[in-house]
Amino acid sequence: MSHFSTVKTQLRKKEQLVQALNDLGYVPEQGERLVRGYQGQSVQADFSVPMSKGSGDIGFRLNDSTKTYELVTDLDLWREPIPVERFLAKLTQQYALNTVLSATSAEGFEVAQQNRNTDGSIELVVTRWDP
Repeated sequence: MSHFSTVKTQLRKKEQLVQALNDLGYVPEQGERLVRGYQGQSVQADFSVPMSKGSGDIGFRLNDSTKTYELVTDLDLWREPIPVERFLAKLTQQYALNTVLSATSAEGFEVAQQNRNTDGSIELVVTRWDP
């Protein structure tokens, strides 16, 4: 029998989380959603990513005590080409990039250069002209 798993994250900002999912090719549906699991089971989430038939959905819900979003899914139905740990690593990296880009833009910086290195890391060079 399958069941839902909740995976803790350090993802706090919904806007950057949704953008990171979009950037990685996932299309989140916003608003309270049911995350589908084994044999029609479901659990409530703040938003979800519907997955293909035969696969469980991916959901995120806010943990009120930690103020972070947790991933909610039926791990027995995980059909993504990468393991859930690698998915979360890529998501967290994209989330961090989006957070940095948002903060630097708010401070008046512009991205002068952005490189993805062969080891998977991302290098950013930002500049700002002071009047």
